[in-house]
Amino acid sequence: MGRVADPALPDVAELSYEQARDELVRVVTELEQGAATLEQSLQLWERGEALAARCEQWLLGAKERLDRARAAAAEGADS
Repeated sequence: MGRVADPALPDVAELSYEQARDELVRVVTELEQGAATLEQSLQLWERGEALAARCEQWLLGAKERLDRARAAAAEGADS
């Protein structure tokens, strides 16, 4: 079931957190409306999964940066 990505949509890996989040909200809204065909719904679901993973990737990256900054601040305070 090798589906070709829609060239009109930006590559998920290139999206900022805000772009991915906003598109994910749009995808969820479209799925909730229930007007899409089964194939369209599957494509939306797959896109939504990729967008959610991108958001999680951004959030984990931000957490790691905060953890490093806190560790550096604690290390500086101990000196």
